[in-house]
Order: sequence, then structure tokens, then C-alpha cells
Amino acid sequence: MADNAKQTSADDFTPIAGADRAKLDDEKIATPSLTFLQDSWRRLRKNKAAMIALVILIILFILAFFSFLFETHNPNATNPNFANLPPKIPGIDINGFNGTIDQSGQRVNAYAQAHAGNHFYILGTDYLGRDLFSRILYGTRISLEIALIASFFDLAFGVVYGITSGWIGGRVDTLMQRIIEIMLSIPNLVVMVLLILVLKPGMTAIILSIAITSWINMARLVRAQTLELKNQEFILAARTLGESSWKIAFKHLLPNLSSVIIINLMFTIPTAIFFEAFLSYIGIGISAPQASLGTLINDGQKNFQFLPYQMWYPAIVLSVLMIAFNILGDGLRDALDPKSRE
Repeated sequence: MADNAKQTSADDFTPIAGADRAKLDDEKIATPSLTFLQDSWRRLRKNKAAMIALVILIILFILAFFSFLFETHNPNATNPNFANLPPKIPGIDINGFNGTIDQSGQRVNAYAQAHAGNHFYILGTDYLGRDLFSRILYGTRISLEIALIASFFDLAFGVVYGITSGWIGGRVDTLMQRIIEIMLSIPNLVVMVLLILVLKPGMTAIILSIAITSWINMARLVRAQTLELKNQEFILAARTLGESSWKIAFKHLLPNLSSVIIINLMFTIPTAIFFEAFLSYIGIGISAPQASLGTLINDGQKNFQFLPYQMWYPAIVLSVLMIAFNILGDGLRDALDPKSRE
């Protein structure tokens, strides 16, 4: 076999010509190298619903936190002479937005009857003559502030508590989980009522209630993921190299938990927003004269039969806010999960 083998020499090998080399280069399959975050952003951009939700949230954030640029009136200024005026947008002659109301089957200019002159209110006024548009912007800011506060406690307490419990394990983990189970057995509303006995209804009581209860679900989820990850090969390799436990936990575990944390955070935010709106609606949340979407809905439902816009506008904003966060959360879950199909 060896004797019959063909002998090769240097003459059998010829260099590839320039034209042939160019053809080979054209046939290469080259794709840009993307990091995990870049690939996640690429996948998120393909989700049109999530991108629309993101744009809506950005617009609401700008309108709420820069409301002084858009407010047409002081949100807390009362003017009983202009009470219950319908929406009026200059230059638009459409019923519902031209300042007219239906009286006995006829359209009547409510602004002329109230001697409002050149005044106009984009979304009308409430029973005290306060600008509804400015109050909705103010109430949206309250809701978004509650969302940011809930996010802070989720990250500051929930993530740290969950990683600590899952990483240490043993009796410490058992004790920490028993504490969480005890806290879960107490309804949020009961915590809020107990706080009102000590504090007045308002932002402080809501913040403390959220601080006590909002981070628990995040802690349980992070703990479960930590228990799964701490026995992975890369963690064992870091231990072998002599890295400290806390360095491993926050250098190696935390980046691998980031997708879970972000997704859970996006679903925690609408829960916190609804919690604040519900408390304000039943009268134990934000107190007058401050505006909240919950208080605006409560005020509007009193005149819903005759002036439905007073309830519909804040209810629509609250619904859009919560739906946008939920849709964005779904989009982030798909984008951050490498196993999901595009």
C-alpha cells in the first residue's frame, strides 16, 4: 500500500491566483459579533408591540416629569366659576373637544355660559374648576414615582436578600425563607392600614408599605436562580481559583441573573402603580389637594352619568401605563431569553 501511494512534490502545489482568492472570500459567511446586550436589543427591536410600549412609556415619563413645560394651569388652583367645564382645544370644532355640552338636545357653549372668556381647558375641569389635564400629568408623575420607588426596593433589598439566601444556604437560607413566608402571610392592605394608624394617609405611608412588601417576590425568584447557578462549572472554577464568596456572588452570579431581575422588575412596576391607585381610590392613599390617578378616578365616577370624561381620561392613562409596562415586560422576557425563537 505504501509503495503504491502517490508521491507528492512541491510542484504539485500552486498558489491561488488573486481572482480565485477573491471568489473564496466572497463565499465566506461573516456575521458581526454581538454581545449579549446587543443581541437582546436586536431581538427587542423586532418586537413591534414592545417597541410601541417603550415609546409610549418614554412619552409618559417626559410628560409627567417635565409637566411644568406642558401644564396650561396650576393643577391645584381652584376656580368654582369654571367648574365642570367640558374639554376645549382651540381650532378643533368636534363635539367633545370644542367646549360645548348637550342640554335638552341642543349643543350649548359651556365656556360662554361660565364667562370663561379666552380660557380653555384641554381635558376640561373638575367639580372645583381645576384643570383636569394638569392634574392627570401630576397624578401620572405620582404613579411613576411609586414605580421607581418599588424598583429601588426590588433591587436594593430583593436582589441582595435573594442572592444572600441562595448563596449561603443551610440554616441561614431556611431562616431567611421562614421570614419571607411570614411576611407573605400578611396582606399588603393590612400593612397599609396599620401604617395609617401611625402615619397620615399619603406618600410616606405608601412608600413604607411598598418598602415592607414589594421586594419579597423578587427575593424568592433570585434565590431560586442562585441555587441553580451556584453549582455550575464557571462558579466552581471561580472557587477553585480562590475568589471570595461575595466576589463570586456579585461578579459572576449577578450578571447571569440580570435578565431574570429585569423581567421581574417590569412586572413589579404595574403592580405597584395599581396598588397606589387603588389605595388613593378608596381614600387611604394620596390625600387632597394632591392629585393621583386613583383620586381622579374616584372624583370622576361621582359625576360619571353626566360628565363621563372626568373619569374616562385618568382611567385611560392608568390603563395605558399598566398595559405598556406589561407588554414591555413580555418583550424583554423574549429578548433576554436565548432559548426563545425569533
